[in-house]
Amino acid sequence: MEGERGRKGMSYKELRVWQMARELSIDIQQMTISALPKFEMYEGGSQIRRAIKSVRSNIVEGYGRHRYTQDYIRFLVMAHASCDETTDHLETLFETGSLSDENLFSSLHSRLEELSRALNRFTVGVENHHKVNRSHSNHR
Repeated sequence: MEGERGRKGMSYKELRVWQMARELSIDIQQMTISALPKFEMYEGGSQIRRAIKSVRSNIVEGYGRHRYTQDYIRFLVMAHASCDETTDHLETLFETGSLSDENLFSSLHSRLEELSRALNRFTVGVENHHKVNRSHSNHR
């Protein structure tokens, strides 16, 4: 499983889901600076920046609590919800014409969908890893 919790010295930075969220947070930050009208910089731009940063932060905070599986899963679920929120903000910016670059919208949108799927798979992997470990410890 990606991010196997027993590995010594492993960092959240090695998690593919965190790497994807990091890259998206940088690109969304750049999008809000270069592709949005000035008035959106502090309105929709601020909201979408906070939402994507929340994805990253929740992955990190969950990873920091990996010994407490339910906490870990709870933070991964929050990361997934923030990913959905980011997608909604992006769609709103595009639908209202504040983001007019269709190629940029399509690229960011597809990457957010990919991150959403990856977060879902990762969360299921953490849940399954926990179930396997519990069943092994019950048989000892």
